[in-house]
Amino acid sequence: MELIELIKQRRSIRVFTRQAVEESKLQDVLLAASAAPSAGNLQAYEIFVVRDARRRKELAAAALAQELVAQAPVALVFCAHPALSEGRYRERGRSLYSIQDATIACTFAMLAVTNLGLATTWVGAFSDEAVWKVIGSPQGVQPVAILPIGYPGERPRPTPRRPLKGLAHEV
Repeated sequence: MELIELIKQRRSIRVFTRQAVEESKLQDVLLAASAAPSAGNLQAYEIFVVRDARRRKELAAAALAQELVAQAPVALVFCAHPALSEGRYRERGRSLYSIQDATIACTFAMLAVTNLGLATTWVGAFSDEAVWKVIGSPQGVQPVAILPIGYPGERPRPTPRRPLKGLAHEV
């Protein structure tokens, strides 16, 4: 699929079928995430793969009762790892670059999901503490996004976008 067409076809999917995600497709998604650019190529992020149904249910509760997280057969939790970036970039690495690294990796994963015929939506509303309990993450790692992944159970229409004239500014 051409990149621009892929980007245009991507939708936020909140309903998933029961069909399992093939391991090869999940590995391709993780490889795409790991190929994302990062500050100083430090990859100051961690990805937690949540397949267990009980843990996905707990993750859905941590995500303010967003049941779509439990409904998807797998969820990825992208976390910033500030200490990996702080050594080289000090405060800016800790407070910004590590978060950017995690979000870029998550975006690459989203595009790979779409390209593979799977579906997802970005989940950013959650309790950090509750997510930490579910994933057992090391101290100092900050959850940034949850990406539930599965086969689409809906086909939403494109949502309106801001016109480029009001969004992009020539300076």
